[in-house]
Amino acid sequence: MAVIRVTLPSVAGRSYDVVCGTGLVDGVGRHLRSAGARRGVVVCDAALEATHGRATVESLAAADVPCSMMLVPPGEASKSVAAAARLWDAFAHDGVDRTTHVVAVGGGVVGDLTGFVAATFMRGLPFWQVPTTLVAQVDSSVGGKTGVNLEAGKNLVGAFWQPLGVFADVDTLASLPRREFVSGLAEVVKYGMILDAGFFQWLEDRADDVLARDPAAVTHVVTRSVELKARVVEADERETSGARAALNYGHTFGHAYEAVAGYGRLLHGEAVSIGMARAARLAEALGRIPEDIVTRQDRLLRRLGLPTSPTVLQPTPGPAELLEVMTRDKKTVGGVPRFVLPDRIGSVALVDGVPSHLVLRILALAE
Repeated sequence: MAVIRVTLPSVAGRSYDVVCGTGLVDGVGRHLRSAGARRGVVVCDAALEATHGRATVESLAAADVPCSMMLVPPGEASKSVAAAARLWDAFAHDGVDRTTHVVAVGGGVVGDLTGFVAATFMRGLPFWQVPTTLVAQVDSSVGGKTGVNLEAGKNLVGAFWQPLGVFADVDTLASLPRREFVSGLAEVVKYGMILDAGFFQWLEDRADDVLARDPAAVTHVVTRSVELKARVVEADERETSGARAALNYGHTFGHAYEAVAGYGRLLHGEAVSIGMARAARLAEALGRIPEDIVTRQDRLLRRLGLPTSPTVLQPTPGPAELLEVMTRDKKTVGGVPRFVLPDRIGSVALVDGVPSHLVLRILALAE
């Protein structure tokens, strides 16, 4: 078991631990009890009700923390204002008050939605994460970003609301469908590209073990990814200095593909993988990196089973439509997209002023 401390010194009491390892769900209740919880609400992906949801409820009950469980339909469509409103109403009817601790059990959709509801109901409730997908364990459960999608774009409504703790139990990944597990690896490759060339090399060397879900390899993937993200969050919790923007590598392109394709056709990690491939091509076109870095990144993504081309979508979204969505990205300034682009493996920068015609040319590439 590894414990990664996310240190947020600006306000006392806001730092928290991310625990990575096996057999962690059974101990969730004990941690909540130690934090002063006397009542809990477990918000769970409906597909996990009988497994991880029930195990979490039983853990709380064993620690003498009574709780109720509320279910969220699986899929990106649940990350919506309508779903948030349903939870707000359910919280109100269930008598939830400001001493109630909220526990999200599921992937990134459930974590983001539940965190947003916890941040806004009664102006803020104590919040915990039990991420059960790889993408949630290595990325979305850490750092306090919560929110919902609008038809106009992804994550346009949200709040920064840090959890009191995160339990990244790699045992929950054993039953994860292969496509969802592979999707999460896009965020893992991202960490190597933006922060840690040695980790990128490790992924190249151990790709087969990771795909086989070797417990030691998966535990290292989760732990190292969380360590890297924690350091970025500590340096720039609310994206004010630009340091945290590095975590959006591939996401400006990726979010556009998700939105244009229709939420649910591409998994988040699949869209990010395509987005990273496009971002690297844009960096090459701007003379920031040589072609061999583009090739090396694409080779690793494909080896892990991830797409690097939008041709997986039929019909393929048009460049003009994609660029229009990209102008609504949260990093856009004055209607002009800003891009996170690599300088080398392990280092990226936020780049302004990229000509639209060049972005359109990259979006039009078949591969």
